Amino acid sequence: MNMDKKALRKEMLDKLKELSKPEYEQRSYEIARSLYSSPLWSQASTIGITVSKPPEADTWQIIRKAWEEGKRVAVPKCIPQSKQLVFRELNSFMELESVFYGLWEPNPDKTDEVHREEIETLIVPGLAYLKSGFRLGFGGGYYDRFLEHYKGRTVSLAFELQLINGIPVEDHDKPVEMIITDQQMWASYA
Repeated sequence: MNMDKKALRKEMLDKLKELSKPEYEQRSYEIARSLYSSPLWSQASTIGITVSKPPEADTWQIIRKAWEEGKRVAVPKCIPQSKQLVFRELNSFMELESVFYGLWEPNPDKTDEVHREEIETLIVPGLAYLKSGFRLGFGGGYYDRFLEHYKGRTVSLAFELQLINGIPVEDHDKPVEMIITDQQMWASYA
C-alpha cells in the first residue's frame, strides 16, 4: 500500500528520533567509514555535501575528513524564491550561518560559488530510500531540481532503518547511484 509522502515523512522522522545518541553516533560513523572506502569518495576531489542536522546521518565528520584529505567541499545554500540550490566552497565551519529552519548554510559573503560541473560526487540527502536508489526528500524539491542538470556521481547516506519497500515515485524523480547505510552498500547503477 502506498502511503502519501507527508505521512511517510512524519513516520520516518518519528523513527529516526528514537535513535539514542550513542546509536546515532556509532551508525553515523559506520556510514562514514563505508563512504571513505568507496570509489565515489576516493576518486572525487570536489565533494558536494549538505551540513546535516539530527536526525540525519552526521556529515560534519565527513566534511572534516574531506578537508584533511585535501578535498574541496561544496555545501548548498537554498534560494527559497526559486527553490534552487547554489553550492559554495566551505573551508571552515566558521563560514556557516543559520538562515532558516535551523539549517546551517554557507555565508555568501565568506564563500565562493562552486558550479555544478565542478562537483564530482554529490551526497544527496533524503528521509527514506528504496534499494533501487529512489528517495523521499524533505519536501522542498531542491535536490530534484538540482539533479535534473547534474552529471556527476550521486550517493546517499542513510541509516538502515531508512530503507523501505515502497515510496511514491514520480516521473521527474532520479535515483541516486549508491546508497550507503550503517550495514551495507546498495549500488543501483549495476
